[in-house]
Amino acid sequence: MHSIKIRQLFDYDTWTYTYLVWCPITESCILIDPVLEQMDRDLTLINNLNLKLEYILETHVHADHITAANAIRGKTGAKIVYGEKSGVKGADILMKDNESIILGEYKILGIMTPGHTSGCISYQTENYIFTGDTLFIGGTGRTDFQGGSANNTYDSITKKIFKFPDDTIVYPGHNYNGLTCSTIGEEKKTNPNVGLHVSKEEFVENEKNKKRPYPKKFDVAVPANMLCGSIKK
Repeated sequence: MHSIKIRQLFDYDTWTYTYLVWCPITESCILIDPVLEQMDRDLTLINNLNLKLEYILETHVHADHITAANAIRGKTGAKIVYGEKSGVKGADILMKDNESIILGEYKILGIMTPGHTSGCISYQTENYIFTGDTLFIGGTGRTDFQGGSANNTYDSITKKIFKFPDDTIVYPGHNYNGLTCSTIGEEKKTNPNVGLHVSKEEFVENEKNKKRPYPKKFDVAVPANMLCGSIKK
């Protein structure tokens, strides 16, 4: 039996994971969270694997890098997908909660997971879930800007993401410790921020007390990403 294929890619400047996901039967593929500076790498890989890019999926409006979505669409004709609450202009599809797109023989399910931003969306297919900046390996995304909400993050993770089977593989948007993936079961048991041993009240209070630096690319990245990565000149 054929299984869906996944290639995890990394941007060292922003610690960002991009994912190339494809159907081995139809050779159609998607990119999740591509970084502008890595566009040539990603397109070369797609070409070398003889794949056809159908969709570019964004988990949210990023504050630490400019997405390659608009530039890649211009070169390939692939459709850009965001969550319907993202507020972006220029996307081809604004996906609703529990809406799906088809990738060859597979279904890609969109799950609204607000908290890091108000428009975050995670994507699930087969035994995998791509959680963007909502759930990290042993951590969670910050909630102090872009309509972020600690309450919403906790609910998104515990009421939505953690409802998938324990052996579901978690692919995050970033990792800062050299880790590549986890599982729902591991995160429930060991995540110090939002594991099942942490109450909502504790999580919210912990988020209030965290002091995080202002993202160095925020003032450039967010305006561009609100336009799918289009840079105003």
